[in-house]
Amino acid sequence: MLRAELLPRFKPSPLSPRAPKTLLLSRRFVRKIPPNPSSSIPLPLKNRLYNRLQFRSNPNFQVNSQSSCCGGLEIDADEILDVGDRDLPVDLFLTRTLPPALTLKAGYEKIKNAIEELKTNPPSASSGVLRYQVLVPPSTKASNWLYHQCRNLSGYPQFYICTSRTHDLSLELAPRNKLLEVSGFGTAVCLHGSSHIQKGYSLLARYLSSDCHLVRAYGFVDLNFNKELSSMVEKSGSFYLFIPQIELNEFDGCSLLASTLAWDDSMLSYTFERAVYIFESYFHKMIDYIAPVNIYEKELWMSCSSGQSNAVKIKNAQMVYLNALVLARAAVGANCMQKQGNLPISDQSYFRCSQSFSLTNDMHFRSHGTHLPIKECSNINLAWASLIVEECVRLGLTYFCIAPGSRSSPLALSACAHSLTSCVSCYDERSLGFHAVGYARGANKPAVVITSSGTAVSNLLPSVVEASQDFVPLMLLTADRPPELHDAGANQSIDQVNHFGKFVRYFFNLPPPTDQISAKMVLTTVDSAAYAATQVPHGPVHINCSFREPLEDSYREWTRECLRGLDMWLTSMEPYTRYRRMQGLYASNNYANSMTGVLEVIMRANKGLLLVGSIHSEDDMWAAVQLAKHLSWPIVTDILSGLRLRISFTSFPELKDDFLFIDHMDHALLADSVKSWALPDVVIQIGSRITSKRIGQFLDHCPPASYVLVDNHPYRHDPSHIVTHRIQSTITEFADALCNVHLPKKARGWSNLLKALNSVVAQEIAFKIDSECMLTEPYVAHVISEVLDSDTAIFIGNSMVIRDLDMYGRGWRKSEKTKTHVMSYQDPCFHGIQVAGNRGASGIDGLLSTAIGFAVGCNKQVFCMIGDVSFLHDTNGLAILNQRVRRKPIIVIVINNHGGAIFSLLPISNTTHSDVLDKFFYTAHDVSIQKLCAAHSVKHLLVQTKADLQIALWKSQQEQTDCVIEVQSCIADNANFHRIIRMSACQAATQALGFLLDFPDIEHVQCFSFTKIDKMEYMLYRIQLFAPPTSRQFDDVGNELFREGFILIIHLDDNTVGFGEVAPIESHEENLSDVEEQLRFLLHRMKGSEIGSLLPMLNGCFSDWMWRSLGVPPSSIFPSVRCGLEMAILNALAAKQGSSLSDLISGCMSSSGDKKSLRDNTQDSASIQICALVDCNGTPNEVAYVVSQLANEGFTTVKLKVARRESPTEDAAIIQKIREMVGYKINIRVDANRKWTYEKAIQFGSSVKSFDLQYIEEPVCHQEDIIKFCEESNLPVALDETIDKLKGDILSELQKFVHAGIVALVIKPSIVGGFENARLMAKWAQLHGKMAVVSCAFESSLSLSAYVQFAYYLELQNAAICKLKKRDLSRAIAHGLGTYRWLKEDISDKGLKICVSPYSDNVEALVEDAHSFVQNFQINNKRIQRVYTEEQLKSYVVKVKSGNFSCLFKLQEAGSCTNKKVVIFLHGFLGTSDEWTPTMKALSHAARGISVDLPGHGDSPMQWHSNEESEQKLKLSVETVADLLLKLICDITDEGVILVGYSMGARIALHMALRYSEKIEGAVIISGSPGLRDEASRRVRRAQDKSRACLLLTHGLQCFLHTWYSGNLWRSLREHPHFDRIIRSRTRHNDIKALAKAFYDSSIGEQRI
Repeated sequence: MLRAELLPRFKPSPLSPRAPKTLLLSRRFVRKIPPNPSSSIPLPLKNRLYNRLQFRSNPNFQVNSQSSCCGGLEIDADEILDVGDRDLPVDLFLTRTLPPALTLKAGYEKIKNAIEELKTNPPSASSGVLRYQVLVPPSTKASNWLYHQCRNLSGYPQFYICTSRTHDLSLELAPRNKLLEVSGFGTAVCLHGSSHIQKGYSLLARYLSSDCHLVRAYGFVDLNFNKELSSMVEKSGSFYLFIPQIELNEFDGCSLLASTLAWDDSMLSYTFERAVYIFESYFHKMIDYIAPVNIYEKELWMSCSSGQSNAVKIKNAQMVYLNALVLARAAVGANCMQKQGNLPISDQSYFRCSQSFSLTNDMHFRSHGTHLPIKECSNINLAWASLIVEECVRLGLTYFCIAPGSRSSPLALSACAHSLTSCVSCYDERSLGFHAVGYARGANKPAVVITSSGTAVSNLLPSVVEASQDFVPLMLLTADRPPELHDAGANQSIDQVNHFGKFVRYFFNLPPPTDQISAKMVLTTVDSAAYAATQVPHGPVHINCSFREPLEDSYREWTRECLRGLDMWLTSMEPYTRYRRMQGLYASNNYANSMTGVLEVIMRANKGLLLVGSIHSEDDMWAAVQLAKHLSWPIVTDILSGLRLRISFTSFPELKDDFLFIDHMDHALLADSVKSWALPDVVIQIGSRITSKRIGQFLDHCPPASYVLVDNHPYRHDPSHIVTHRIQSTITEFADALCNVHLPKKARGWSNLLKALNSVVAQEIAFKIDSECMLTEPYVAHVISEVLDSDTAIFIGNSMVIRDLDMYGRGWRKSEKTKTHVMSYQDPCFHGIQVAGNRGASGIDGLLSTAIGFAVGCNKQVFCMIGDVSFLHDTNGLAILNQRVRRKPIIVIVINNHGGAIFSLLPISNTTHSDVLDKFFYTAHDVSIQKLCAAHSVKHLLVQTKADLQIALWKSQQEQTDCVIEVQSCIADNANFHRIIRMSACQAATQALGFLLDFPDIEHVQCFSFTKIDKMEYMLYRIQLFAPPTSRQFDDVGNELFREGFILIIHLDDNTVGFGEVAPIESHEENLSDVEEQLRFLLHRMKGSEIGSLLPMLNGCFSDWMWRSLGVPPSSIFPSVRCGLEMAILNALAAKQGSSLSDLISGCMSSSGDKKSLRDNTQDSASIQICALVDCNGTPNEVAYVVSQLANEGFTTVKLKVARRESPTEDAAIIQKIREMVGYKINIRVDANRKWTYEKAIQFGSSVKSFDLQYIEEPVCHQEDIIKFCEESNLPVALDETIDKLKGDILSELQKFVHAGIVALVIKPSIVGGFENARLMAKWAQLHGKMAVVSCAFESSLSLSAYVQFAYYLELQNAAICKLKKRDLSRAIAHGLGTYRWLKEDISDKGLKICVSPYSDNVEALVEDAHSFVQNFQINNKRIQRVYTEEQLKSYVVKVKSGNFSCLFKLQEAGSCTNKKVVIFLHGFLGTSDEWTPTMKALSHAARGISVDLPGHGDSPMQWHSNEESEQKLKLSVETVADLLLKLICDITDEGVILVGYSMGARIALHMALRYSEKIEGAVIISGSPGLRDEASRRVRRAQDKSRACLLLTHGLQCFLHTWYSGNLWRSLREHPHFDRIIRSRTRHNDIKALAKAFYDSSIGEQRI
């Protein structure tokens, strides 16, 4: 018989405040606990009962009162003889993710409200699993949460698991190297059995779904549960598994609170109403406030829960956890999965299934208290010291930093003897003090510092100042001489009373220990000090402890009378005095009223700016993110905010509009125009002070109308005196108040413009850093984020290091662990990296020691970045580094520029003699950091190149050991590189702002959509050439005298037209046919797409536009197509602006001085020189004669095609003859087109060394031989085909060719993929002093005119770079556009005019002529072969009858109806015929394409001609739909057809191709399954699809879409920029009933292989 009774209700667990000490427990144990009805809830927990949640009563929602007991659906597998259909999925499985919550209480409220809403509209399904989940702040830790809940709840089971092993990535439970921690209680489903575990898996599978991998079951395998006895015993094949009612999961930067409801009325008579009732019986008792947990309290609770009786050893006591994916594998490999070792298991676990039974594994309980009881201390000194240490531990202060000394011996001995303390020591009190500061920063609680008397105390002053200034809690226990030794000349005796003055929050001078003073005074002193340290404003506290001798552990009589009144304290584990702040109980009610003025300011804001300063806790980071999203203001984040460096869980986070991070505001403000424009009217600053001096000065000089400063302390942190509203609250409190207020949506023009400026500056900074071949300090700051993940943190030193990271840190980094993130498709889709630094007093002392303490406190792997002087200032920190106390490895990156580099960036460096700077400011040194590390046995790595740094970072992480990475740098080079970056960023910001402000009303628009594409068309042209292109061999003549390509015509929404050319070269892996198909595809995609105003800047915006607007990965577009698209769009935008293409793309980039320099260099003309092209087909005399004629015409440069003869010496002979005939008045370039072997290239080079070649283009056939050739031949080399093939990160690939022997890049825009890529390559070349030569690939005058203007733009760019690099502007470059001489015909009546310039005797192309050609461009229709405009799809309906029903098929058709090649397109589930439109249009020239709305989808409704019973019997199976489609196909064509199907359509197509081969000529199957092999798998799949169909019918299409597309299958689709648009298209189904029926009837479960 199958039971579904509920577990009985139990009373709270016994937790006596007088519980005795517990003994060290075994590794794995089970304890039976005798019930203790007399036990009561401890008083502190009673005080929290007001935090419990209450539900509203619902009179229509009732449950049998006899069933009101605590427990969920219980299944005893032993009583089930035959599983039958009990392994089939429930009818409804739904996961609902609620909006993130700022607090745990808010998370509870969201779940409670969702349940209340559910009760008003309960599901109609007879069985189901509903999961509600909400993200809550990261401070909600699993173990602490369970501790607070279980002390108040009587429901079982209660469990906690912790594991670092995910066992299988498909579980997606936790990131690599990150602990998975889950706790929970109650059972939504409980399953147990004494044997046949496979049966248990089958039964459990009913309640788990692959659509939600986070619904998991926990429990034990090979342990048999006896419910009556509440015990477990080992038994092979037995199991106890359960799905929790309520659970908490810890994840990256957040926690996930979830509740699960399960009911099964169809199989077990367990109703939905009962499930909700049981859930509420748990939920209304939950505690919504998690207070800090005393370590005693938690371990006492755990040990008391484990009982007092003898432990029972169980070998297999580890908890297992599994989800639907694990169970699916269990069904395949039944035998292997029966063993626990093959299941995911916990490393630590706690499980309690009743009041009398619990089981733990590796929870590491420790005996409590000091080494000896207080009463047994040998002397009064040790007794007082033990009291102090014990009270600190009870207050949660367990980390002790101990300096050696005699007078402090009692304190040191007591701290070391305590079982719950962690102690670290250092001989340098200054380093030790800073180490304690670091620990407090990481742990958010004080460390305890113990020192001896005298100057040992004074050495703590720097760390005390830092802690005081930055509100870091710290407890100082300083030993002192007794009063009779003060002012008496006693050794090591100074006045220690109020030694730290106002820098401490609390001071108390304890008298020397004596049994005449009550020990209660000692305890209350410690409690008062700890409270002062941990309450606002946090800071250091000082207890001065005088001791008389004996100081050692030697016997000296003392009376225990001083312990009177401490009996309760001695037997409890709580502090003597508990401080409670009641402010939170009533202040929240009036908080909104106090915010009224601020809310009014925020409501009126038009240009609001959110400034995020230093943040010290993950909860505040979490709240800052939620606040930022709610405000939708631009966000300027300080490096110490934890949000400056972000790890993203999506592919393109920078494209998302939810968060407007302005990471480079500092460098944008270098531009005067930006400073005068970017004036916010309201600034909200959350967190402490900011690092950027430039931002501070900007706000100081141009203060906003309202400046709101939010910080938890009461002090005035307002150096500019501009704060108008000062709010003392936590960020969480402020965000909570603000996020509950609806803010009006306003135009985001100013915000978007600021974001665009930031993007431009960021790209410029990244370009300069990545392009520099040397290892620079900004590069270190820029790439450090690449090695960061959720389990890492950064500690930053002061001076230059923190400024570099603040200015040059890379804001976004794509996570390599996207698959493991629980909420990768929810908000926020990123998390920040915890960053800390000593910015209280901003000194350079103690930084290494602080970083090590920070690593201990935050329990993460820490990367410490400091300068060399800071490192030398704290070399004693290396001694602490050797003590691996409770911490993960730390990686110290020392930027060694042999002095204080920051002074080189200050004005003093320009006015002070270098000797004075070196000695008194730079403090230049030659100290060996390597030897210092060796002296302390610390691993050291020296890096001098970028590659060295990457390797060192990788090795240090892999080896998991402490390591110092020394980065060699130079002060002068560093200063110069910073200057270059600043000037470049300033120039880029000036250009971008000037360019954007030219657009009308740019600040008042919602987005940067400048215009829309109304339509696009193209024409196939064919023009005659005088000679075959030089890319062909001599014998490739004949039909090669024609050039073919396409003219693109883009029409904007204001009737402006832009022309572009697509002319693929067959030898470059493109052909006309493929290119035309892509053009047809893009023609449909581009219609109606918006064109942003940033596209002409050519800084990556085209790539973003292609992905974001077109939804097409830029890398998938043919280079020639992309070039033509960019050309047409740029020409259209130039026409719209009434300017030339060159003016459009150059904008205000170049100053008037740059343009004047360029004009001086080009004889005052806006023109470019042309390089002539010679094919070298002839004798040396003939070729030399041709070159001489070209020289006489005015060409200054010629390029000769070589490597086409038998021997390189023949080519050398031609060059020799040219020099003899023409001399050296003309520049000679030669192009080998990669046709020589290395040996032949060297042979040629040795023959022409004396002929002064400008360069040899692509001399060798193998890329790896290029540098070798440069070094061997000493001849200049240019790259052409090499850069044509660059993919991915172009800058990284170009870095391979920074060699000085490579003097030029020959750039063909149509080959490298357009102007944007060409500009990037050219800029890199110019930055490295190389020529950037624009070359043509035998295109028409349309492309030539664009290339002329683009080449002129590159010349302007080169002039700006030369000025930046302080280089002389080189002679004008002749660009490779001489192919115009090959054009016998052109696509216009008159070609581009290229002739001898009136300003010089050289052949040049005037920019004005190029612009005029485009402006007056007229197509010669004689050259046009055909024209293609947007094809209008033919849409019609065909009715197909079959028996008692019919279907009205909607069809869409493209292509000629006379075309005998017919292709039928079948969409997948939820799709429509519209999805195939771009593909059909792309293929319409080759085939007649027809797309179909499948039955029940889109506009293809079903019509039934009989009663409802017949309708139910009819199945819309694959076979039925195939028969209908066959009839449809026969109605619309007599020809054979090819089927193209996706997913469900693919399965139909496959079936038809196999069954109707006489009509179906072939099938293209995309993501289609042929079916399932075994009946068991089909049976389960049928049930799953039935459940999904039920969800669709009962909850509607919107709910179904949310559930369907949140599954793992669609992870990549969710990252698509058009995901929301795709989802909206899925709602266009008119017959939901037929849609659900089609889904279920055509299930893969119905399909046999």
